[in-house]
Amino acid sequence: MNILSDIWGFMRVRKKYWLLPIILMMLFFGGLLLFSSGSVLAPFIYTLF
Repeated sequence: MNILSDIWGFMRVRKKYWLLPIILMMLFFGGLLLFSSGSVLAPFIYTLF
């Protein structure tokens, strides 16, 4: 969690708020791949990439 606070501090000080949607989408897709790797949905998710 220290990494997330460091990233938020960087974005707040440098006024780089446009990075927030990019980071959130990367976390979302990473979690999606992690949780669906052993499920039936895996072949359908891999077609997105």
